[in-house]
Amino acid sequence: MALHALAYCERLFYLEEVEELRVADANVFAGRDLHEVLGQEDPSQTEQRNFDVADARLGLIGRIDAFRRRDGAWTPYEHKRGQSARGHGGGHEAWETDRQQVGAYAMLLEAETGERVLEGRVRYHASGVTVRVAIDDALRASVGLAIDRGRELRRNLRRPPVTSNPRLCIRCSLAPVCLPEEERLERDPDREPLRLFPAHVDGQVLHVMTHDARVGRSGETLVVKRGEEPDAIFPIREVHALVIHGYAQVTTAAIHLCAAHDVPVHWLTTGGRYIAGISDGSFAVQRRLRQYSALTDARFAHGLAKRVVAARIEGQLRFLLRATRGTDGKRAGRERIAEEVGIMRAQLRAIADAESTDVLRGHEGRAARSYFAGLPFVLGQSIDDRLRPQGRNRRPPRDRFNAALSFSYALLYRVVAQAIRSVGLEPAVGFYHTARSASPPLVLDVMEIFRVTLCDLPLVGSINRRQWDADRDFIVSKDHVWLSETGKRLAIELFESRLEEQWKHPVLDYSLSYARTVELEVRLLEKEWTSEGGLFARARLR
Repeated sequence: MALHALAYCERLFYLEEVEELRVADANVFAGRDLHEVLGQEDPSQTEQRNFDVADARLGLIGRIDAFRRRDGAWTPYEHKRGQSARGHGGGHEAWETDRQQVGAYAMLLEAETGERVLEGRVRYHASGVTVRVAIDDALRASVGLAIDRGRELRRNLRRPPVTSNPRLCIRCSLAPVCLPEEERLERDPDREPLRLFPAHVDGQVLHVMTHDARVGRSGETLVVKRGEEPDAIFPIREVHALVIHGYAQVTTAAIHLCAAHDVPVHWLTTGGRYIAGISDGSFAVQRRLRQYSALTDARFAHGLAKRVVAARIEGQLRFLLRATRGTDGKRAGRERIAEEVGIMRAQLRAIADAESTDVLRGHEGRAARSYFAGLPFVLGQSIDDRLRPQGRNRRPPRDRFNAALSFSYALLYRVVAQAIRSVGLEPAVGFYHTARSASPPLVLDVMEIFRVTLCDLPLVGSINRRQWDADRDFIVSKDHVWLSETGKRLAIELFESRLEEQWKHPVLDYSLSYARTVELEVRLLEKEWTSEGGLFARARLR
């Protein structure tokens, strides 16, 4: 299978066989179903099915779909779900990728039986034909060269370039990881890219909030038990992530089920602070080595930091301007916002000349103070004044607005941390925030791009729609405000609904959900240190 991938695209081979990235899309599942059906059929007396073969001299292992005795010689068979290639005369031929694969099986079969194999066959089920492949010296030499090339790529830390044939990418299961169209767009801004990146995430995020709840396993489902209430059952294939709030419990069997299906599990405190999370077991050594190498370059890291800070300030600025456009608020409020907007614009212009990260943080901090000074004036005049922010305060939040905002940021933290782990990057190695044990810097770095769009904007909108109750949704003490159970549920509903919303990416010019946008941004970040960058942190709030 590795040689098949190599003949198709060297980039695909590298991602699958070196970085161990594999994505099972609909075509992959259909191929598995075909082989399961074939495996259940009764073979003839002269045929073997699903036979494992290996040869140390060649350095290959594989599983032959089938091989049978024909005319006194062994013949390997490879089954393919799709259609055959067409020759110059219109006849059926085997694809070069399939010729390589059946040729390698023939060489392994020779090593296993000690007999020469003269022919292999490829059955194309969509075309309803079986194509013969001559196992000649030219094919054997081609397989040998492919093995040598695969070994060479395994020793290389750099990914091979994106294929020059865009048609190969359309049906590739790893297109959402490789992002070939996005890379081609960066090289040719006038190009109209195809959207190969999925528009939505598959499945739902399951939040378990009741303190006496217990998440267990029954077969291929997660079962949530809550006191005397009926059990809630969720098929694992319909769950995108499991989030445990407070003191809810999750069994080892349930964790094993989630791990087996690459479903991340996250734990948050009752107050919404992120504690820990687990995701797939890919170690992603090559990806992390490239990350370490790039982000230890202070100049390179500073360039990324400038982009992220500019994205955050510009997002805050656009939100204030959009929220106050055409409003009939008091003149004093409009004048105050105009004053703060002027300060933010000055900080945004100054970013280009910031020579150090400390100077950059100064500009970001000053812009943030102006932003939060202007936020009370984007809230409707008739809302409960107890819901208006008093600047930005946290650890602990001292007003209702900041309590809801901090909880939303914790939910965003979970999404960004999950995306970083999914891409295979190291959360502890960032480029802007200071390294500290409480929060990995890279998570905080990427969060800056999305705070306004995914947290601030939905919260302000929900307050203006009077969805919050200052008494019901909050618990207030002398020096601390936090969300009540109903407040948490409302915050989660607002955040998850926002993630499902679809928008048109202003740079890539295709539509996708905000949940997918977070993952896309992390993948674009990784491209910054693989000589394929230029698109990270360029999207802006319209």
